[in-house]
Formats: sequence, C-alpha cells, structure tokens
Amino acid sequence: MAYSSKAKDFYAGELQGMKDKGIFKEERFIQSPQAASIKVEFPKGAEPKQVLNFCANNYLGLSSHPEVVKAAHEALDSRGYGLSSVRFICGTQDIHNELEIKMSEFLGMEGTCLFPSCMEANAGLFDVVLTPEDAMISDRLVHASIVDGLKLCKAQMFNYKHNSMSHLEEKLQEAQSCRLRMIITDGVFSMDGDIAPLDKICDLADKYDAMVMVDDSHATGFIGKTGRGTHEYHNVMKRVDIITTTFGKGLGGATGGSVSGPKEIAEMCRQRARPYLFSNTMPPAVVAGSLKVLEILSKSTDRRDKLEKNTTYWRAGLTKAGFDLKQGDTPIVPVMLYNAKLAQDIARDLYHEGIYVTGFFFPVVAQGQARIRTQISAGHEMEHLDKALAAFTKIGQKYGILGLKKDEIIAKYGL
Repeated sequence: MAYSSKAKDFYAGELQGMKDKGIFKEERFIQSPQAASIKVEFPKGAEPKQVLNFCANNYLGLSSHPEVVKAAHEALDSRGYGLSSVRFICGTQDIHNELEIKMSEFLGMEGTCLFPSCMEANAGLFDVVLTPEDAMISDRLVHASIVDGLKLCKAQMFNYKHNSMSHLEEKLQEAQSCRLRMIITDGVFSMDGDIAPLDKICDLADKYDAMVMVDDSHATGFIGKTGRGTHEYHNVMKRVDIITTTFGKGLGGATGGSVSGPKEIAEMCRQRARPYLFSNTMPPAVVAGSLKVLEILSKSTDRRDKLEKNTTYWRAGLTKAGFDLKQGDTPIVPVMLYNAKLAQDIARDLYHEGIYVTGFFFPVVAQGQARIRTQISAGHEMEHLDKALAAFTKIGQKYGILGLKKDEIIAKYGL
C-alpha cells in the first residue's frame, strides 16, 4: 500500500497542528433550506438548533424562493435530473440557450456561454482568448478562481496594487508591446466588500487600447440601481468587455456560471474552453430556476432595494457598537479581528448565541487579516438584524474589542 504510516503520520500531524492553533475549519450541518433562519447541527451528533445565518451568499433571499423551487420542480418533471453529457455532444437543451439569451439581455452583453460554475468559467476563459503575445493585467486581490485561470494561460502576466489606478497605468505602459491587453478585476471583492473603480479602469482601457474583464459574482442581481452589477453601478455598461459571474450566489444560490461579452468571445469559449468541453452541463432544474430568478429580478427591484436598506442598517449598528469594519457599500461587511484564533473563537461564541458566522484567516485572506465576514440578505428582517447586533455586542464585550482599532486588537491578541 502506497499510503504508508509515514505519510499517515505526516498528514495527521498537519491536521493536529491546525487544531492546536485554533484554525481548523469545522463544518456545520444544515438541516433546512438555505434562508435567513436555518436549522443547524453542530457539532456532529448535537441537538440541531435554529440560528440566524449571516454568512451565506444568499444576497437576494432567493435560494428557497417558492417560485424558483417550483420552476426547478417543473423542470425535473419535464427535462429530467441531469443530461449525462457535455454541451457540444448531447448536453444542450433549449432552456440552456434561453438562459444564455436572457443572461446576455440582463447584463447588456452580445452573447453568453454557460459553465458548470464561475470557477470553471474563470478557469476556461483566459487561455481561450489570450496567447503568449498578449498581456493579462490583474488586480492583486482577484478571486482565487481567476488566479487559477491566469496560471493556465500562456499570456504575459502583470498585476497591479489593489484598486491603484496609477499602478495599473504603469503596467499598461509596460505591456504596450503586447498584441492584446486585458485588464482583469473583481467587480466586488469578496473578502473586503469594496467595489472596483470600473469607470477609471475603463478610462485607462480606452487610453491604452485594452479590454476589461470583470468577475461580478458578488454583484450580479443587486449592485447598481437595477441590479445589473458593478458596470451599472459605475455607469459603464457599454464599456466593460467581458463579465464572468455565477448563479450560485445572488441569482438563486444553486450552481452554474457564465462568460458574457462580445459574441465572438462567447463562441470562442464554446469552441475551445476546456471546462466547457469536458464538464457536464448545468442540470435542467438549475437552468429553469435561474430563468425564474432573472424573471423575478427583471420585474422589480424590491429585493435589491431591501438588501440595500438592510446593509445600511447593519453597518451603522456594528459601527455604533464599536467594531472595526472594512469600509464599503456592499452587503459584504467584514468585522476585522486580525488574529485567526480570535476570529474562530468569536464565531463559535456567536453560534451559541444563535448567530451563524464564520471566521476567515490565512490562506483565505492574507496573514494578519483574520476577520468575520458578515453577509446581509434581503431575506433578513429587522428583528433578525437587531438580534444579531445584540449578540455581536455581547461577544465583543466579552473579548474586550469594542472601540479598539487594528493596532490595539493586535497588541491585545497578537497575530
């Protein structure tokens, strides 16, 4: 047997080291649909308890919306459970094409190519549209899926300091000898919740003849006045070239992703993107549910508006209580703790208060940047927010961190 006692002891030691440092990730078992209030078993074997969820990507509260669930049920009956194939063989139903058309219309793009996830969309895009003669110029804090996609591409790689337009311009100047240039950024950065300055990025793209690619996974459906995303938020809907996004967050929370942009880019993905060519297609039920989500969002901005109101209230409440927050306007509101064990301990104590949050630390975020990333949903009611604020305040007092800033928290708990 190749898995020797030496290998077993090594991995066991690594895992025990994580536990000793208080950074071992513990999974909690949800026994209900995803929602603002969920039933959770933790630890395994314990009596399940009802808790308020403040760490889901369920921004619009659509993960268990009755109309979305109904559409998925109907697709199960009419189109089956799965297609047992990739798209170009026999894995494309008419509803896949319909979703691509509707997604293009929603984002204001010419064409869309569906992928099993946005992780795979980002993994497949760059190698398809860029060659060794071209340049990829990415923000240093782009999502891990983009980082992996960039590594698979042979184009020349540049990166610029987070949201630094002066540094981006330097890199664009360095890349002027390349055939094509692509600026690559998240729309909303998932850990900090800040928004890329797409208006300024597009200005630089025009000046230096570069394409603009945005991963808008944490924006599609709720950022911008009608929820189209960060390109709507910055009034550059006709100036961003490529958008990748997911159906696994605000748009119903199941799975699936897409690349949207010029029709040539969408078609290149169909012809050459390896995750598209070699991964099973999105299941019919997910496609039908996603179509229903786009229908709901195209009729009204009520959910997006409620989410904005909830976010403003939540951020003001945490600020008043004395927590150190990352500044921003999105439903991602990071409570900064800097120490990984402290983040884990506070998250565990909040769970016992009936609030489900998760501690984030290296390698999910940079060393010394541990936090609890709270995420607000349109599914949250004011009583949910008030209960959570009371719990956060109680636990913050327990650990003596209210009113403390970064240096003071680090001085007290270390890194």
